Parts: sequence; C-alpha cells; structure tokens
Amino acid sequence: MSNEIRLAFAHPSERAEATASSDTARKPLDRISLRDHVVDVEIGAFQTERGTTQRICFNVVVEVLPVSAAVEDDVDRILSYDKVTDAIAHELAAERLNLLETLAARVADRVLLEPQAQRVFVRIEKLDRGPGALGVEIVRSRTTHLVPVEEVQEEEVLQPRVVFLSNAARASQNLNGWIDQLLASEIPLIFCVDAPDMDVVQTGQTMTQRRVDLLALEQNAWMLAAQDNRCVVVDTRTELDWAMKNGQTCVWAPSKIVLDAVEGPMGPPSDTLALALWFAQEMQASEFLAIGADTAQVSQPDFAVKGIEITQKML
Repeated sequence: MSNEIRLAFAHPSERAEATASSDTARKPLDRISLRDHVVDVEIGAFQTERGTTQRICFNVVVEVLPVSAAVEDDVDRILSYDKVTDAIAHELAAERLNLLETLAARVADRVLLEPQAQRVFVRIEKLDRGPGALGVEIVRSRTTHLVPVEEVQEEEVLQPRVVFLSNAARASQNLNGWIDQLLASEIPLIFCVDAPDMDVVQTGQTMTQRRVDLLALEQNAWMLAAQDNRCVVVDTRTELDWAMKNGQTCVWAPSKIVLDAVEGPMGPPSDTLALALWFAQEMQASEFLAIGADTAQVSQPDFAVKGIEITQKML
C-alpha cells in the first residue's frame, strides 16, 4: 500500500514504469517526458476563475514504440517533445474549459494521434488555487481509448447563414414571411438578436456588466422563439452543430460561447451587430444578413470577416 501511495504522488514516469507490461514477448516501450511545463491560462468552473489567468503545470509521459530504423540523430524520425507541447497549446487555444479533466483527456487524445504513441500519462495541476497544487492525472491507451485513424470520418463543415434581427425587424409584421423565405433555402439558419430597447441595468463593473448585457440579449432570443415556434434557442456549439444537422432554426443565446471563448469579441456585448459578426466568423458562416441594421456602423471597422458574404436589408 505504501508503494501505491508513493506512486500516486510520484512523477507520471514512475507510474508508467510501475505499470509497464510484464509480457516479455511484447516489444519494450520507450518513454519521453515533459516535466513541470507551466502555462498561464484562464480555466475553471468558478466565477472567481473567469476573466483572470492562473498557472497550470503539465507533466506528461508518453510511451512510444521504439523506432525500427536507425534514428541517425534525425528529429523527423521520432515523436519529439514539440508534439507534446503543441498538443497542449492546441487544446488551450481551442476553447476556454471549466475542468482540468476535460483538458487532460483532450491533450491525451491528441498525443495518441501520433503513430508512435501507445500510452500517455497526463498530470495537470493548478498552482494558484490554494497553499498546494490541485490537479488530476489520467492514463489513456491507444488500444482502449483512441478511435483508429482509418475509422475517423471527416465530418462535413456546415456553413450556416447568420441573420441579425434588429428590434424593429423582430417587431415587424413581415417577420414570419422573412423566416419563410430564409427557410426556403437548405442552408442552416441561425438568428442573432439585438439588445432590448429598454435600459439595461448598469453595474459599474466590466465583468458583471458583460454578464448583464449577455443576459439581456438572451431575453430577446427567447422573445423571438415565442414569436415563431420554428425558432429554437441554443447556447452551446455542440447543440448548434446538432441543430444545423437536423434542420432546426436556431436563435443564438450568446453567454456560454462568448464567456468560454479563448479569443472573444473585441467590443462589449452591447455592441450587438459586432458581436453577431464575430459569431458568424466563429461559425464559419457562408453569409451574414443584417435585417434592419446598417453593417457600416459596426464599431469595429477593422473587424476581419473572412470568406463571409455580408448583406443587409433596411426596413
């Protein structure tokens, strides 16, 4: 038992050695390790962890198949340390996460995509949440956790039409007719709404005001859903992808995606048209249509919307 406790707190390399296969017929595995790799990142489920970064420490051990041919001091013939740090950087950049467990699993899965990698140990610790380090450690194996590359099918990237509705457009008697026209196309449809016309409560603090402004937008999203029962309010990327594949007409509730974004919109949520344009880019939209709003008045004139056709319909 004492040895198990020691291994529980030892570096993952010791755990890897202790749990190595005893099958002498099996080809022995080499190991590469990354120790005490510290990154500043915004992560965590608690409100106090939002809007600020904290130090996260990574320790990773990868068991790899020995290279059959001579290495000849050629970095291209091995699984390099850069592949491990790149896996960490890629997952940190993909989206803001709440759980270390999620981050560890994604890093492990990405490392296992490397042909040489057979088993990976990932330990991640938060260094600033208390007097000690708080963390998780996971083990993932190519044989039990990774879908074979030949079984992975490239999914079609759906490029929706994102439509911004001003309050005047949402109140128009032509609203249902516009929705009819938009649904005549087979292109997935996502609506973004304007902020309510009424005064939004002012908190005097940037982070809390951001939350209040986002909630005000979601209030209008639910109002649109009440006006036309074809519209479904959706707040996560997973739900958006599912809804688009299944022909649902979505109304974007922005809080979760905005708050979880690694690189969020430049302006405040109250700049609703710029927010909708940012969302269109995140969704790789094929078209952005503004009804009842002038896209030339976006407060971020240098906002880059690549590959998206931008049109508008004035009332």
